[in-house]
Amino acid sequence: MNDVMTQNMLVFAGLLFSAGFVGFLTRRSLILMFLSLEMMLAGVSINLIAFARHYGNFQGQVLAIMVLTIAACEAAIALALVVSLYRKKATLDIKAWDELSETLVPKEVEAPISMSTTEQVFPSLTPSGLDPLQDPVPSEFMANLKVGETIGNPVVNEKKAEVSNNA
Repeated sequence: MNDVMTQNMLVFAGLLFSAGFVGFLTRRSLILMFLSLEMMLAGVSINLIAFARHYGNFQGQVLAIMVLTIAACEAAIALALVVSLYRKKATLDIKAWDELSETLVPKEVEAPISMSTTEQVFPSLTPSGLDPLQDPVPSEFMANLKVGETIGNPVVNEKKAEVSNNA
C-alpha cells in the first residue's frame, strides 16, 4: 500500500509541476508567470515529501520546508517587483519589458493595442426634398379626398375620365 500511495503522490506532483511549467511558458502576464512558478515549487515539495515518506526519513520533509520558505520569499520579492514595474509602465505584459533583457534576439513587431474607446463619427447626409416642418406642402401636391372615399378606392375625377374617353 505504501508503494501505491507514493506512486499517486509522485504522479500528482508531476502533473502539478507540468501544469506550472506550461503555464510559465505560455503566459505573458507577470503575475500569472509567478503563480505558475509557485505551482512548480509546490510540485517539487510534494515530490520531496513523497520520497521522504517512502524511505522513512525526514530529510525530504526538511528540504520541502526550506523550498516552501524560499518560495514565500520569492513571492514577496515578486510582488514588490510587480508593483514597482506596474507603477512605471502601467502594464504587466512581459513584452513591454523587453528592454530589460540581455539577449541579442531581434524584437518581435506587434501591432499596437489601443485601449482607448473613441466614439465613431458617422457621416451626415444632406436632406433631400421638402422639410414638412419648415415648408408646407403646396396645394397642388395635396390629395383631394371626397367624403366616403378611401385611399385604397379612389374616385376617378370626371376630367380624367373625359380625357380617356376622347382618346
